[in-house]
Amino acid sequence: IIRKNPFREVKFKSNKIYKGYLTEEEIKLLSSAPLKSRDLERIRDQFLFCCYTGLSYIDLQQLTKSNIRKDNDGSFFIEKPRQKTGQQSIIPLIGQAVSILLKHSSTSEFRDFNWYVSSNQKMNKRLKEIGQISGIDKMLHMHLARHTFATTITLSNGVPIESVSAMLGHATIRQTQDYAKVITGKLKSDMARINKLY
Repeated sequence: IIRKNPFREVKFKSNKIYKGYLTEEEIKLLSSAPLKSRDLERIRDQFLFCCYTGLSYIDLQQLTKSNIRKDNDGSFFIEKPRQKTGQQSIIPLIGQAVSILLKHSSTSEFRDFNWYVSSNQKMNKRLKEIGQISGIDKMLHMHLARHTFATTITLSNGVPIESVSAMLGHATIRQTQDYAKVITGKLKSDMARINKLY
């Protein structure tokens, strides 16, 4: 019925979304902020755990002792398929992540951690409150932790983008490249400050 394609001249363009993240200084502010309840402390710990592991909210909720494996060299890592994509992710555990799990363990074995993960809505509501107490201007939400892992924790410290992509459980490296662009922008702004000195 329609003889000509009405969309032939239409050009579709996707808008780039800025993926915010916490800086090292903001992570320190968050870690040291005095909180008034154990509930807020638990939510902060879970958020920080995601900052150090890159887990999304749903993967944090599903995390069990069986997902934490011990390697031949004595180190530990999380091995878990991502709920969203089914893509397998392998994440070596750094000291801060182990300390958080140990804090919530009833024994000296950190893999015996036992914590309740609130609904995503409640977590995000409480995180806003925690952010205000910590003096952080950014709006904290659970997915910000994943962005922080990709940028501040890994890429900013020289971890290759291929490794970051594998830890995040991305199906393609193109998904991870958005984080790399953020880091490039940060490097430019850092060098702009140096440029003023010379």
